Amino acid sequence: MSTLLVPYYEHPSVRPAEWDAIVEAAPRLYGVVLNPASGPGDRPDPAFVKVAERLRGAGVRVLGYTDTAYGHRPRPEVVADLARHCDWYGADGAFLDQVAAGPEEFRHYQLLATAAWGVGCHTLVLNHGTTPHPCYARIADVLVTFEGTWTAYRELRPWRGPSGVRQCHLVHDVPHGADPAGLARARGASVYCAVPGSGDHPWGTLPHTLEPTR
Repeated sequence: MSTLLVPYYEHPSVRPAEWDAIVEAAPRLYGVVLNPASGPGDRPDPAFVKVAERLRGAGVRVLGYTDTAYGHRPRPEVVADLARHCDWYGADGAFLDQVAAGPEEFRHYQLLATAAWGVGCHTLVLNHGTTPHPCYARIADVLVTFEGTWTAYRELRPWRGPSGVRQCHLVHDVPHGADPAGLARARGASVYCAVPGSGDHPWGTLPHTLEPTR
């Protein structure tokens, strides 16, 4: 079952075994977030071009990362990032990070969604990191309604949300022996990622179940 959404923010030339493990896990993946340089960068990166081709060849959604600064980043800059992801890496979706959660900003994101679809992003993932206003379900395929530590996640109350949109939970500081898949289901998420990483860069690690054998 395709339940894993993997944001892995390491360069393929530095962590080739980890990227190999991601590609090999294709049947289990909802999608992979591609993030060459806190976005697409200012020119195509050949290593990311190659890994994106491999992911698409394995039938995996490629989601281009861009930061929206909770609605404060100008819309043309965000759309330009998404167009580069599509043109350079063949991304077929967008992972919008730092998305506002209140209804006041919805119109901004509604316009962003329309522009994202226009440049070729067929799948739209909004990373609120918390429970958003239900209106965001109107424009998203996936709402990230939790991002945080395993300790905080264990205390999270389920939020069922509107029908027709998937919830995703992104969890870090996950110990060996934990059951993040079971907890994700209990918390209402059909898509998740749970990694052992901690600190400022937890998404430089893979879920325990994807770690390559060395």
